[in-house]
Amino acid sequence: MSESSVAGAVTANAVTALGVTKRFPGVVANEDVTFEVRVGEVHALLGENGAGKTTLSNILTGLYRPDEGHLLLADRETIFESPKAAIDAGIGMVHQHFRLIPTFTVTENIILGTQPPSRRFLLDIKSAEDRIVELAEQFSMPVDPRAKVWQLSVGEQQRIEILKVLYRDAQVLIMDEPTAVLTPPEAESLVTTLRSMARQGRSVIFISHKLGEVASIADRITVLRDGRSVATVEAQGSSRESLAELMVGREVTSVIRQGVGALPGAATVLTVDSLSALGDRGRPALTDVSLQVKAGEILGIAGVAGNGQRELVEVLAGLRPRTSGSIDIDGEAMERTDARHPIRMGVAYVPQDRLGTGLAPDLSIAENLILKRYRRPPISRAPFLRPSVIASEADRLMTQFDVRAPSAETPTRRLSGGNVQKVLLAREMSGAPKVLVVSSPTQGLDVGAVATVHQLLLDAAAKGVGVLLVSEDLDEVMALSDRIAVMYEGKVLACMEAAEADISRIGMLMGGADLDEGQGS
Repeated sequence: MSESSVAGAVTANAVTALGVTKRFPGVVANEDVTFEVRVGEVHALLGENGAGKTTLSNILTGLYRPDEGHLLLADRETIFESPKAAIDAGIGMVHQHFRLIPTFTVTENIILGTQPPSRRFLLDIKSAEDRIVELAEQFSMPVDPRAKVWQLSVGEQQRIEILKVLYRDAQVLIMDEPTAVLTPPEAESLVTTLRSMARQGRSVIFISHKLGEVASIADRITVLRDGRSVATVEAQGSSRESLAELMVGREVTSVIRQGVGALPGAATVLTVDSLSALGDRGRPALTDVSLQVKAGEILGIAGVAGNGQRELVEVLAGLRPRTSGSIDIDGEAMERTDARHPIRMGVAYVPQDRLGTGLAPDLSIAENLILKRYRRPPISRAPFLRPSVIASEADRLMTQFDVRAPSAETPTRRLSGGNVQKVLLAREMSGAPKVLVVSSPTQGLDVGAVATVHQLLLDAAAKGVGVLLVSEDLDEVMALSDRIAVMYEGKVLACMEAAEADISRIGMLMGGADLDEGQGS
């Protein structure tokens, strides 16, 4: 990039990146990225995991220095030597995973790392509290400055993170996947806050991979793919389909459940009655959970992360003991609590942590595909495995589930996220399960892989499998489910037909509102 082009940059921009490139050993994380953020604009950075969004935000906040290219604030070229330099220049970032100290008050968290007001060498907490209240009122973010952070909801904690950067007089706010942990009402409140900031002259960089979200929130959208900026478009008039095509480089077809549901008279293949269980710290994580899934039905579980969803699927998979309650699979009681017993009863399990829990990353595709069946014919003839049968079965499943890899001997750790998930689904479905329990099945996948995984789940239901879909992506739950149950603090607050559900109602339940719908299904 020539110096003359830098000098000719538009001065109305709050931030300008020109030809920014960042390399790590063996990886080009950002390559020739160019985009600008105008003063008073909400500008979205849209891209899948691995597209370069995180690296770019780390450059903008001074954590990394670009290997090539230029970064301008207004009309001045800038090099940040440290994150503090970026903060001092007016750039603040709100991370997806909050960086708060739970035992500190709101005020203590906000002023930590700053030069707070003082009187005669004593910290003037009252002045800091007054400034925080003033900012909170200015941007319609009510907070109690003396509350302990551990007492606050997730949405309130996010407000604290935003107030932290505003307290430091940030003029450019970078929001990293800010709605990932929020209920729909909390997300709507956040949007109102961000638009208020833009109206008052601040600029917001909104990082996301959610198509509909960025189109509704942003003024303009820059799409990143494989580390490059491929386009900047006006949000108004941009469709999900056009944005998806920019993200993955090809046309993508969305998959939506067309209200098929269980067939009349279909058997109930999963019954959970008054189930309770403890969490990792020995505290109640599930309390009297009851639900049913019929053959050929998809029951979606909606809820903000940390409300008992993980514990529920682990109990069903035999990975966590229950303290009370019962589980029936196709009318047969699940008496034992171990991982093999649910498998024998016909429960298939796709965990959220695909490579850590679901698959053995250093084993080949073929070896992973037989992990649940290697003791039985035709895979083995006791006590010996049959390599030719294993190879043939692996080729068959890779073809059926469209697993793309050099060969069945490829270690699974070398596969893309979408192919890892397809291997996992292929293994679980090959055992002809009665119940398929899936947790966050498309988290971190590109748009094309999401559509493929969604279709595989619909195919499973079409074959008569009862599917329990647990996902923090409410759009996914709404698109695929026949019925939707909402979990909050380890309980099922309501269960409703998907056709009758709406975002507002589910959002209130996700936040703990008791709409007197009753529990169960």
